[in-house]
Amino acid sequence: MATDPALRQGPDSTELVLRAGPTGRVWNALTSAGPALLVPLALGAPTLIVAFWMALAGARASTVFVVVGIIVGLEYLIGWPVLALSRARDVLRVEFTPAGVPASLRLVRAAGPDAWLPVEALRQVRLTHKVVEPYQGDHKPAVSTLTLELALQGTPEHLTLPFGGDPQRLTAALKALLGPAGVMVVLRTERSTRDRPRRNSGWTSGGSASVGSGSG
Repeated sequence: MATDPALRQGPDSTELVLRAGPTGRVWNALTSAGPALLVPLALGAPTLIVAFWMALAGARASTVFVVVGIIVGLEYLIGWPVLALSRARDVLRVEFTPAGVPASLRLVRAAGPDAWLPVEALRQVRLTHKVVEPYQGDHKPAVSTLTLELALQGTPEHLTLPFGGDPQRLTAALKALLGPAGVMVVLRTERSTRDRPRRNSGWTSGGSASVGSGSG
């Protein structure tokens, strides 16, 4: 069977790993605590407006600091569970069992695994490899992304894979795993060229007019 680093085979199952890490509601809440610090930063402008308004109203600096601290704390306490709930549905890996010819699969999300589904519920696996190549003279390297769509009965799942390998190899590995179970695996490659940065036409015309008036 073809192998790929994204596929992790165990004695009882094979997992397509999208993102490593523990799962469960507690872990999801804990791992959301750090990113939730960005919520007060994102809402910094309204908080500064409140502080500025209080300062103009003649409030003491200590009072302003206390009120701003309370606002920031509330923003964090509200943003933390909201972020945890939004991340709870993120798919970390797809588990197939048994390891040989899968008969069942389930999606393992940040908040925990979904129920097992028969492999017949997966009609197709579609991989899309997008490559954005540099234009002539561009020194930035090409950028590649690899997305995966699971055509499940009900709601399709669109997943982004951490790409650093060979999409052909991953496709071959998935075909070797799911082909005997009757699941079709398709790879599509899309190539495009990065757009050239546009010159500021307003600045150029303004400069030309300035030069013309100076020479007159």
